[in-house]
Amino acid sequence: MDAPEVEVRTEPDDTVVIRPSGVIDAAAAVHLQRILVHTVRKVRPPRIILDLSAVSHLDPISVGTVSAACELGDDHQVAMCFHNPSSRISEQLTKAGVPRQRLHRNDVVA
Repeated sequence: MDAPEVEVRTEPDDTVVIRPSGVIDAAAAVHLQRILVHTVRKVRPPRIILDLSAVSHLDPISVGTVSAACELGDDHQVAMCFHNPSSRISEQLTKAGVPRQRLHRNDVVA
């Protein structure tokens, strides 16, 4: 499978916004994992926003990848939050251990 479309940009305050799109399945999770790990370990921004507004599905491996990246960010003092996940994805992430206060939907905690 081809790597998913992932937009990465840095905001003026040095926040890195990562915006994947489409279906993130096991194969696509590898690409997303590489981006997340590189950003946390090498770029080390003060904050990472994983914008999930264009993601239609996260399979269980992808959910685990995202949850682990959240913990990796904590270990490296990089705040990580998730913007605009669908209700289903929000539920999957909280079940995987992502704190609910890190999930934001249209500037409201999901």
